[in-house]
Amino acid sequence: MDTVPHNLATLFAQLGLPDDRTSIDHFIASHWLEPGQALADAPFWNEAQAEFLREALQEDSDWAEEVDELAVLLSPREA
Repeated sequence: MDTVPHNLATLFAQLGLPDDRTSIDHFIASHWLEPGQALADAPFWNEAQAEFLREALQEDSDWAEEVDELAVLLSPREA
C-alpha cells in the first residue's frame, strides 16, 4: 500500500525532479504547455516521466489529482 502523501512536492520527487519549493516554482515559471497540449506530450519530459504522467491520468491513480494540478499550473497564461 502506498503511504506517501501525494502533493506537488512528492510528485516532483516521483518524477525525479528537485522537490523543494524554490525548484518547483522555478520549474513552473520556466516551463509551459502549448495551447491544447497534453501534459505528458510536453517536450521537457523524458520518456519515463511522460509515461508516468500519462498512466496516472489514464488509470485515475492516486497521483491523478497532482498531475492535474501540475497541468493547470503549466497551462498557457493569459496576458
